[in-house]
Amino acid sequence: MRSARLMTATAGAAVLALGLAACGGSDDSSDESTSGEEMSGGGEVEVFTWWAAGSEKAGLDALVGVFEEQHPDYTFVNGAVAGGAGSAAKDLLQSRLQASDPPDTFQAHAGAELQDYIDAAQIEDVSALYDEFGLTDAFPADLVDRLSTEDGAIYSIPSNIHRANVVWANPTVLEDAGLDPAAEYADLDAWYEALDAVEESGQTALSIATTWTQVHLLETVLLSELGPEAYTGLWDGSTDWEGPEVTAALEDFEKLMGYTNDDRDGLDWPDATQQVIDGQAGFNVMGDWAEAAFQEAGAMSPDDYVYFPVPGTDGEFDFLADSFTMPVGAPNPDGTKAWLETVGSVEGQEAFNKAKGSIPARTDADTSDFSEYQQSAVEAFANDTIVSSLAHGAATPIATLNAISDATSKFTTGASDLATFQSELAAANM
Repeated sequence: MRSARLMTATAGAAVLALGLAACGGSDDSSDESTSGEEMSGGGEVEVFTWWAAGSEKAGLDALVGVFEEQHPDYTFVNGAVAGGAGSAAKDLLQSRLQASDPPDTFQAHAGAELQDYIDAAQIEDVSALYDEFGLTDAFPADLVDRLSTEDGAIYSIPSNIHRANVVWANPTVLEDAGLDPAAEYADLDAWYEALDAVEESGQTALSIATTWTQVHLLETVLLSELGPEAYTGLWDGSTDWEGPEVTAALEDFEKLMGYTNDDRDGLDWPDATQQVIDGQAGFNVMGDWAEAAFQEAGAMSPDDYVYFPVPGTDGEFDFLADSFTMPVGAPNPDGTKAWLETVGSVEGQEAFNKAKGSIPARTDADTSDFSEYQQSAVEAFANDTIVSSLAHGAATPIATLNAISDATSKFTTGASDLATFQSELAAANM
């Protein structure tokens, strides 16, 4: 845990710029790359992502810098489409794939989200590249298992590991509310007392944004109340969505939503995180891409902000991973392969994750100069119980997530009651 009085954005931007410059490396490194010679077809490589701004764009820029060094014969083409958690990008991507107009590669969340693309025969098995690039040994065995289908095929190469079950907080707001910024909360009931105190001080207790961030909060509440085994059972059918334990979790979700900002549906995640950075809100539940937002805002010192696992989830790591694919019919397949090599490389993973706030998927990456939070995430991923994120595609296919999102939006905007919400969640997972 660490806590907060925000430093100047100028200092943060300078440090970030230096970090990205360091990630870029020297001209000499490109001369050492044999893969650039092997994949020397050259040409443009369109990389389709939803990393269009802020810390996400900084991470992409860092990765592009490594790509240009490792594969100078190729020209990166930025196909980024803005939109929280990729909703707008995914809609446009599906239109392009259905029209047989794929980009050379596209970002997707590793895990069940890929199943729709696999079923539609829109992406290629890239497991042979794991052997060619040495990724089977470089990635943790548990991660490779999570990426593999039942027949052993793998359809993407992860660029990182993110943790979803993190609370971020502004210690000045907490102190003003009479709270100890270093306090730990064993469960949601203990956390409610702190939320009450912040609300009584006149600030927003829990900042949140549009629907996908609400689904993100929902999954962490389900994990907190059900525990990792029963939470995982929601996705494999062994936990009853209409059972009393889920009802209790949804009641907690409803209570937490009562602490949130009224303008939430018009915001995206950076806006909700910024409310904590600016001292307008006490807490925010968000994945650790928020780490880069705090760093970018100048929150660099051990006294700048607080983070801890969502109460009730200590020892559990709610996992997701950004990854890249090889689309069927990619215009420049050699360029796709070159990009995928960079994504999986030590240099690519170090540069990208240092800028984005996540941690490398590779176990041999050097994270010694990563942030304090990232160091804690490396340790947690190695030792905690791993579960798959709902909101970020690891736990369910896109169609199921869309149905859950629709049900959540109806509930949080007052268009349905809790019983209807629970029934709709159960129907979405049939």
